[in-house]
Amino acid sequence: MPTILVTNDDGIDSPTLLPLVRRLRRLGTVRVVVPESERSWVGKAITRFAVVEASETVRDGIPMYAVEGTPADCVNLGVHSLFDTPPDFVVSGINLGVNYGLAFVLSSGTVGAALEAWIAGVPSLAFSMAIPNDAYGLTGARRISALGTRPEATAVVAAEITETILGIGFPGDVDAFSINMPADATTETPRQITRVTRSRYGPLFVPGPEGGYLHRFQTLTVDDEADGGDIDTVRRGAVAITPLRLDLSGSLSNERLRAALEEGVRA
Repeated sequence: MPTILVTNDDGIDSPTLLPLVRRLRRLGTVRVVVPESERSWVGKAITRFAVVEASETVRDGIPMYAVEGTPADCVNLGVHSLFDTPPDFVVSGINLGVNYGLAFVLSSGTVGAALEAWIAGVPSLAFSMAIPNDAYGLTGARRISALGTRPEATAVVAAEITETILGIGFPGDVDAFSINMPADATTETPRQITRVTRSRYGPLFVPGPEGGYLHRFQTLTVDDEADGGDIDTVRRGAVAITPLRLDLSGSLSNERLRAALEEGVRA
């Protein structure tokens, strides 16, 4: 039975946390290390100067750690510091909101936690779900009410995908998986292996009422709309299962620039 470390970026009060943990406990031993509050949009940030507190607590009979830090902090602590042995697997999510497309992949705390697991040498999956229109922008009890049974349904899907990968084995040519689900995903929803769609976002800040700026996501621009991308797949109503390979190296085809850079020649 594997040991699974669960984390997220929506915090300990996320309505998707307990449904996911309950389902994963059927597959192995589950450890839970999550931020004490929402830490979205922080990517793979690591706390450098502040003291990171990790407090033991219990939710619905399930012991867990609430961390005053980022999702990546949670993974690093969960792998190296809080337990006597490292986990066999890391599951991050289920994030409330999709993390498809390159712009979100690079910004997501959910995916960032999975990337921190790769650095630690632990296979990982990052799960995200679309937010239904009537729940978007809501918080607290109103959001939970609008989500309805969707957290439980997507937890079943996430656990089924996790079980499949655990049973067959994590592929050696994949560093992590990012899985994005439609809001109403069930075990009957089609699934597709996809690639990360190249995308960009625009301004992220608006003037605050008392000065300064507040984070307000507004637009996502898709650079590549070819079939087979994670954005297109989810928008068509399917689950996008995206293998990630963390090789950020590009190629340089401009021979003049290559020569100038290597030889120190002015352009």
